[in-house]
Amino acid sequence: MFFRNKKILVIGGTGTIGKSIVKLIAEQEPAVIRILSRDEYKQFELQNELNGNPRLRYLIGDVRNYDRVLAAMEDIDYVFHTAAMKHVSFCEYNPFEAVLTNVVGTYNVIRAAKQQKVHKVVFTSTDKAISPTNNYGATKLSAEKLIASAVTSGEPGKTVFCTVRFGNVMGSRGSVIPLFVKQVRAGQAITVTDLSMTRFMMTLEQATKLTVSSLQMAKGGETFILKMPVIKLKDLAEVVAQEAPKKYGISPASVEILEIGLKPGEKRYEELMTHEESLTAYELPDVYIVPSPFASKQSYQEASRPEPGTYSSEGEIPLTKEQVRKLALEQNLI
Repeated sequence: MFFRNKKILVIGGTGTIGKSIVKLIAEQEPAVIRILSRDEYKQFELQNELNGNPRLRYLIGDVRNYDRVLAAMEDIDYVFHTAAMKHVSFCEYNPFEAVLTNVVGTYNVIRAAKQQKVHKVVFTSTDKAISPTNNYGATKLSAEKLIASAVTSGEPGKTVFCTVRFGNVMGSRGSVIPLFVKQVRAGQAITVTDLSMTRFMMTLEQATKLTVSSLQMAKGGETFILKMPVIKLKDLAEVVAQEAPKKYGISPASVEILEIGLKPGEKRYEELMTHEESLTAYELPDVYIVPSPFASKQSYQEASRPEPGTYSSEGEIPLTKEQVRKLALEQNLI
């Protein structure tokens, strides 16, 4: 087991992805998992949920505070950096706050990891970092650039940094499915910004396992782009409109779907890899790997070269409506 007797820090460990990473790694008998986040109540909830696991340590702190991050990383082997301001509208209306958390916070992680001689750091990014039209995407793109430029090419005793880039995680906090279900239960119309919108969407289990495996594969500075199914928002809204009323004793005929228009900074489709990135990328069954321009040339076992082109939710064949229904019900999201 990769993490047996290792010391791990999960920054943002009470968030959806962070919490899932904690649970997965806890099964591998690590020496310790430190969970750093700024929300005391979420830490309390997680502590109760995991029944006082003696390997877990709960640290209150903010990624914006370099000294706190430095202290949290003392004697740590591996770091998962999942903390972020990630709601598009809040990042639009509070742009500098997003910069402080997503950009300055990531810079603090890099500095502290180098100072504490951490083995590897993985940073979780988003499809919104590609051709960004909103501040959230722009801050994540800047953070990706910081990670890529921090590369040490896996030199002995030096910290290896990498980025994992993926789209929406089904059922995560702030995602659309819980919102749609809440609207149905309240007797409101399901509000969709644009019925032609497409999104990359994967399960929490897929995102977690691929994030962990990317850390294991990392050699220095890469961006690991997780291959993800594409969902049409129209199909997702219709599935919730049909399935949620059954669960809550509501007439499906009473549920409306209302198109309300794109929010500031919102895109009709998302991209996970640019055409330029595809020219230097490697391809494995589950991921594309884009090397850092600052790293020495790396090779990856059994990897091939992908066809040049943009990896976009608009260019991929989406799941059928029945596949979306099956996935939502299997994941117990409705």
